[in-house]
Amino acid sequence: MPEKPAKQRLTEAAFALFEERGYDQTTVDDITDRAGVGRSTFFRAFRSKEDVIFPDHEVLLSAIEARLAGSDPRTATVAVTEAARLVLRHYVAEGDLALARYRLTRSVPALRAREIAGTRQYQRLFQEFVHRWMGGGEDTALRAELMAAAVVTAHNHVLRRWLRGQAADPEAAFDAAMADTVALFGNTGETETTVVAFRTGKDLSAVLPGLRKLLGDEGTLG
Repeated sequence: MPEKPAKQRLTEAAFALFEERGYDQTTVDDITDRAGVGRSTFFRAFRSKEDVIFPDHEVLLSAIEARLAGSDPRTATVAVTEAARLVLRHYVAEGDLALARYRLTRSVPALRAREIAGTRQYQRLFQEFVHRWMGGGEDTALRAELMAAAVVTAHNHVLRRWLRGQAADPEAAFDAAMADTVALFGNTGETETTVVAFRTGKDLSAVLPGLRKLLGDEGTLG
């Protein structure tokens, strides 16, 4: 069997030692000794011991930003939902590593503070995107902030339930939570289009007045 990459060995060694000895009692030298690599290899992979706990934060931020940037006003709510889903799927895919991180951040104040700071970065991305989507005016700033906070809260609620073993299907729980979250804000700027399909042998000019009356004043037909 081929040897695992050095970064993976370091991560596994670090988490095992954090569980055995405690985070504060584990040194970089302890981690490198357990992984069988040198200190220089460690610092090529991670900037610090703390970075072993949150190795993919910047990658996730970039992925969220890219997903949001690829949307337009018609698909904005889908983009917000799918961007948040990227983070959930990342944690679920980590499995036991995510569970170990959860235990550590609950017991080590410095790690909990780092986690909170990271969450604020996610929220800021959503807030800036939603604010632009709503027109970027001063009158929508608060609404954008509230919606971004609600998106992050919904994601974290589902993630915590999964980490605690209370959500067997986190994707389904996430879909329900995000549907409730988006519904809280109602129409946030997306336009609604009514499509009417019909078949007639009459000239279109003879049919249009009746269709306009059926659709009401807000209906528009070209």
